[in-house]
Amino acid sequence: MNIITYPERSAWNELLKRPVMNTDTLRDTVLEILNRVRTEGDRAVMEYEEKFDKVTLQSLAVSEQEFADAEKAVSIELKAAIMLAFNNIRTFHAAQKFEGKRVTTLPGVTCWQKAVAIEKVGLYVPGGTAPLFSTVLMLATPAQIAGCKEIILCTPPDRSGKIHPAILYAAKVAGVSRVFKAGGVQAIGAMAYGTSSIPKVYKIFGPGNQYVTAAKQQVSLRDVAIDMPAGPSEVAVLADETAQPAFVAADLLSQAEHGTDSQAILITTSEALLREVTGEVQRQLEQLPRKGIAEKSLANSKLILVRTMDEAVDMVNEYAPEHLIIETKDYQQTAERIVNAGSVFLGPYSPESAGDYASGTNHTLPTNGYAKAYSGVSLDSFIRKITFQEVTQEGIRMIGPAIEVLAANEYLDAHKNAVSVRLAFNPQNKL
Repeated sequence: MNIITYPERSAWNELLKRPVMNTDTLRDTVLEILNRVRTEGDRAVMEYEEKFDKVTLQSLAVSEQEFADAEKAVSIELKAAIMLAFNNIRTFHAAQKFEGKRVTTLPGVTCWQKAVAIEKVGLYVPGGTAPLFSTVLMLATPAQIAGCKEIILCTPPDRSGKIHPAILYAAKVAGVSRVFKAGGVQAIGAMAYGTSSIPKVYKIFGPGNQYVTAAKQQVSLRDVAIDMPAGPSEVAVLADETAQPAFVAADLLSQAEHGTDSQAILITTSEALLREVTGEVQRQLEQLPRKGIAEKSLANSKLILVRTMDEAVDMVNEYAPEHLIIETKDYQQTAERIVNAGSVFLGPYSPESAGDYASGTNHTLPTNGYAKAYSGVSLDSFIRKITFQEVTQEGIRMIGPAIEVLAANEYLDAHKNAVSVRLAFNPQNKL
């Protein structure tokens, strides 16, 4: 890992840069796939599945028999763990339900909001090196609580045309309506445009590689909403001399094994801790089955030594990490000063893995510094708020004259007149 000691603030911008994704070379590929899916539908999706996922499919939809077989294939131990995670995720997200209040702004003028679920949502769950059934729970559970009428899921099959049993089991538990065997750009296109098998949705959720990210951004320009901009996963650990080096190293490596473009950063005020973490990372790395992936990720990672905790907090807020772990003596007070982060883990016994799987919070979070402006996925991500207002005759008399003045000064006479005719109205003799 790269070790940086006492960097000047003028160097922070360069120091805190993420690994750069060059999307210029993939844009043409993404557009070609999306255009073919838009015009050719299922046929294009199946051809791209054969090309990219090396599988020949007769049908994109997962059958009821495949769901039944998957349930039998998942161990009791894994089922119990999935159910525990699902219940915690459901509990946390159910507490976010919106309760609109009627507000009387003036006598006769009442305003309120109503939360309405997005009717059709599409969830994307990557395949690749790991079956991300935890992402199924994180996306489908709040969608179910919100009351989305149609929840579809796309995920790439293996070379035998099967979906990992745990993904199908989690989908059933969390209320997914239908699952389709489609990955990559072609899956995003199918959900954005609709095919004869895969319905068009109103909003797409879920992580993916740079091709999936580029496809989501492209379809969001005019065809469908997306959850948030996303990039490679990342973690920052903020620690002082009281932190356990083995814990810090484990936290850095748990992020590094996500993918070769992931980034893990330690920001600390303790030179001794930095040295011990360096050794501990090497020791734990040797024991990881995904050592090759983690090693490449560590090349993008940094151990940064700063002079004071004030400086450390400022650096964290400038970096705006997707995940932030605070392992300091006064972690509660330190956390109060954090304003830019996707999800924060407090104290020595709160690893990022807790939020990734089972504490109840959502692990679909803004990356690449977008935590300065975006929130992670929550119940609100699956709903829209519609505003209502009721103005009585008394109310229009209260606010009407002000509306007339405002409209007239914006030179919108028809707006003014819509109020004026009401103010002049007499129920006894009409106008």
